[in-house]
Amino acid sequence: MTQTQQILVTGATGTVGRQVVAELLARGHRVRALTRDAAKAALPDGVEVVEGDLTEPDGLAPALEGVTGLHLITFGGAAFTPLETGPRILELAHAAGVGRVTVLHGGGPTPLEDAVRADDALDWTVLMPVEFMANALEWADGIRAAGEVREPFVSRLSAMVHEGDIGAVAAVALTEEGHAGQEYVITGPEVLTVDDKVRILAAAVGREIALVELTEEEAVAQWRAAYLPEDVIGFLLEAYGNTPEVGRTVSGTVEKVTGRPARTFAQWAAEHAGAFR
Repeated sequence: MTQTQQILVTGATGTVGRQVVAELLARGHRVRALTRDAAKAALPDGVEVVEGDLTEPDGLAPALEGVTGLHLITFGGAAFTPLETGPRILELAHAAGVGRVTVLHGGGPTPLEDAVRADDALDWTVLMPVEFMANALEWADGIRAAGEVREPFVSRLSAMVHEGDIGAVAAVALTEEGHAGQEYVITGPEVLTVDDKVRILAAAVGREIALVELTEEEAVAQWRAAYLPEDVIGFLLEAYGNTPEVGRTVSGTVEKVTGRPARTFAQWAAEHAGAFR
């Protein structure tokens, strides 16, 4: 049995952060959650919610008191810009006696992740999830309104991961030995096309869902209509049109780290079916 520990989770109200919190609670640990607005956090009972901002690290010292593990994100502030405050955050973590850190990879090199990787005095683990299953929620409006999904590159492959499994890997790395200096690519247990995902969602929701394949030009127009920034549109075109091998290869990390199989998209779809009805 792992000894109960106090963990500080930053980005605690995000898609992954909420799962890190839930997994730590389920494993019997004490959780302190950092958020910019405690009144809107809506976190589970038993979580100690504290206000703070990673862009202003000098205010984080009280939140770090008594903490043994720290989960970090690499972007901060209302605009989610790459954090430049990593060295100061880590300085405060050392002063508080933090021993383990996980950092959620931001899709490319970032100053905070670089600072964590360069810190030889911490047991750090970098979490590198591929496409989130939660991204399918972007289809919810179209499915509810028209019973259809409109997407380009429908034959693209993805080893998409349940966000709960990202949280589970983080929770283990933050509280158990053997994960220091590791870079964990986190995937689901299978590789799916867009057609596979739509078929699985249809089974979970109990209605037919049509898949409408868009041209690249139609997709760009749709994304611009949704006010996506041009750099995001460029990223999507590259990620969907030329998915890197790491994003379409099952890694096995979830089972290796947690001792149980990664959750399937069918499980995710059953859990979230109400969002598509």
